[in-house]
Amino acid sequence: MKNPRDYIRTSLSRRLSIIIVLMASVFFLGSLGFLFVESRKAVREEALNGAAQVLDNTVQRVNVLMQRVEIASDNFMWLPLRHLDVADSMFVYSRRILTCNPDLNGCSIAFEPNYFPDKGHYFSAYTYNDDGKFDTTQEGNPAYDYHYMDWYQAPKLLDEPVWIEPFADFNPEDVYAEEIIASYCRPMKDSKGRYVGTFSTDISMEWISKTISEVKPYPNSYCIMIGQSGTFFVHPDTTKLLRESIFTPTLEHPDTALTNLGHAMQRGETGVRKLVFEGKESYVFYKPLGITGWSVAMVCPESDIFGGYMRLYKIVIFIVIAGLILMRLAFSRIIKRELKPLNTLAQQAETIASGQFDKTLPRDNRIDEIGKLTHSFSDMQHSLVNYISELKRTTAVKASIESELKVASDIQMGMIPRVFPPFPERQDIDLYALMTPAKVVGGDLYDYFLQNERLYFCVGDVSGKGIPAAMFMAITRDLFRIIAQQNRSPWEIATMMNNFLVKDNDQSMFVTMFIGMVDLPKGRLEYCNCGHNVPILDGKFLEMGSTNQPLGLWECKAFEGEVIEDIRNRQLLVYTDGLNEAENDHQDRLGDERLLEAMQGTEQLTSEEVIHRLQVVVNNHRAGAEPNDDLTLLCLSIRK
Repeated sequence: MKNPRDYIRTSLSRRLSIIIVLMASVFFLGSLGFLFVESRKAVREEALNGAAQVLDNTVQRVNVLMQRVEIASDNFMWLPLRHLDVADSMFVYSRRILTCNPDLNGCSIAFEPNYFPDKGHYFSAYTYNDDGKFDTTQEGNPAYDYHYMDWYQAPKLLDEPVWIEPFADFNPEDVYAEEIIASYCRPMKDSKGRYVGTFSTDISMEWISKTISEVKPYPNSYCIMIGQSGTFFVHPDTTKLLRESIFTPTLEHPDTALTNLGHAMQRGETGVRKLVFEGKESYVFYKPLGITGWSVAMVCPESDIFGGYMRLYKIVIFIVIAGLILMRLAFSRIIKRELKPLNTLAQQAETIASGQFDKTLPRDNRIDEIGKLTHSFSDMQHSLVNYISELKRTTAVKASIESELKVASDIQMGMIPRVFPPFPERQDIDLYALMTPAKVVGGDLYDYFLQNERLYFCVGDVSGKGIPAAMFMAITRDLFRIIAQQNRSPWEIATMMNNFLVKDNDQSMFVTMFIGMVDLPKGRLEYCNCGHNVPILDGKFLEMGSTNQPLGLWECKAFEGEVIEDIRNRQLLVYTDGLNEAENDHQDRLGDERLLEAMQGTEQLTSEEVIHRLQVVVNNHRAGAEPNDDLTLLCLSIRK
């Protein structure tokens, strides 16, 4: 079986057809991808806005229902307060509020212990709405001591109307609501402001649940309601009502997203969150319910929101893939037919490739690109014979040039001092230098000589590389020797060298240079920096007060120099930018920071050891990369 890669590479028609199909695929998939991403955003935005609006309407409907309860209680409250001295009238009022408001589930007018002495310790006129049939009774007994119920205690303690979280009432000795109810409770006070009891109206949570559950913006969406503790009051699974809270699943499987949602609903916030809710990736919209402290949430599975979108997505992807396959087959046949003559030409060209340059190609009368290619091959055949002869001659000339360059390199390296130590009879001079051209010949230079207890030295870097830089370097080095031997100061040397190099400098070449002179008996260093890299003295860059131009750029009346009164027992390093700008294969430069790091701890090293240490640092940084610039180093230390 052929390797698929080789199968494609051996046929131009296959490659072209695949390339065309791939380009078409990128275009179509990119366009469709952008379209679907934007469509998904639009669908999501519209779905979120629609679901949020539905939730707002639902909460508004529930608020209206609960406000009806509050208004009914407020409107009937004055009747029992007006007849606090007539106990039996409370039964009439309790019954009347239900007959006037048949949506209410029950009403209790409950009093403090022994408020009516003739009625005993307990007295609560309670009426229960049993599907339109009203049962009225006196509520309260040792088995059902309402004085300690939340619906009685909350308004008493808070001294204001309050909604009691839904509960399942139970009175084993009397009439009670068998379903889950929520109560709106108001404190009752007599004319002197003393608390006398609680006026409570009940609504069935089934009624509220039905109102909420009727809202289904999507087939599998549903609503829930939780209280301040997170307990479910409304949920499609009725087994969870009053038994579980929104935090129950997190007890066995911690879920930060679900916990944060529950806390947000407890705080009465409004919003929407995306999370895994009850095993499904869903969007949950939540909003507080009036002053109750409860919160309503609508759970919309993501699969419902994007169901239609995903079906369309799959259909379009199928159509695109099928279209690309058909396109590949069609293009392959068309291209193969059109390129058939080229296959014949390829076989003929193999004959020439085998070395039979004198083999005559058959005539081809085609005038299209393939015909032009055939004629070009014929012309190439004749040109190739001539080219091979010319190549042999050129190779011989190149070998001669390389030999001459090697001689030029030897001459250049012979121009700079390379014997170390340079002054064996002088124990007070520790000097070592190194120059490594980036090419066969380079444009860096260094020089030094001793004259009348004065040590002259310089380090320079000519602009450019190769032979022109090498010639300019030779001129610069000779100028330094000639002028410095006249016992000139470094700045005088720089001024005279610049005035000479500026003349007839049509190529605008220049050289950066550091020129120094040490008075050995005093250890006094005079120097002039002509646009060169800042030297390093005792592991730190030398602080300079002035910077001059490079030599050879333009005329300058006088260069400025500086003086260090005593550099004895101090270490001076002068270098070219081939050191700090040394690059590896990633064009990452060595840099000044790493250069200073390499110079740390060199105080006790000899100048030669310092130079070799820097050589190792540069080679390690280059990691085998070709040198990008000439490298020249000179290290000097004068001992007392």
